[in-house]
Amino acid sequence: MTTTIDPTDYVEVTEGSLRFGDEKQQAKFELGVCMAVYKWEELTTAVDNLWGGPKSAEKRDWISGIVIELFDEQAVDIQLIEETLLYAMVDEFDTEIDNDSALEIAALIMKFYKDVTIGKYEQIDEMYSRWQAQQNSGTVHKVKVESDPNNPDVSDSEDDEEEEYDQASVPELTEDQMEIDEPQGPIVDEDGFELVQKKGRRR
Repeated sequence: MTTTIDPTDYVEVTEGSLRFGDEKQQAKFELGVCMAVYKWEELTTAVDNLWGGPKSAEKRDWISGIVIELFDEQAVDIQLIEETLLYAMVDEFDTEIDNDSALEIAALIMKFYKDVTIGKYEQIDEMYSRWQAQQNSGTVHKVKVESDPNNPDVSDSEDDEEEEYDQASVPELTEDQMEIDEPQGPIVDEDGFELVQKKGRRR
């Protein structure tokens, strides 16, 4: 419950940064951050609907990266992580979150950091296993095509439509050429009225 979250909860070191010196620990923590960010339903909705444009998925990974970079400092608290997540949603997805979901994700990230500190990786590994299973089943990150026409600002949907039209026009042109070739050979494109008047395309 959000009522149990203390926004002032923090971790700090007296020297250097919060970054783990052990590669395995650092890798586990970074994985934990990614899993926490992927768990954020509000962000998942923004990515699935391409609110951040065609590179929405890449922006989500970028958000994970900037959260990880917070721990390059000597101290980090939950509130700083929450604010970073909220600002990123506004800047990258033009979306304001008015609930405590970002706070919950920030608290989860803080928990993962403390878990990794003592070599406790079970929850991170479990979340990663579940995420892999969902990826394999193809049930996540599926963008609904029906929603794309409602967002004409999305550039990639326009590009997809243009590609579809270009591909569709090719067989139409070949069909017309085949129909034109059947009546007579010497057909002029601009002065074709005579041939069209003499012989119809449909028998």
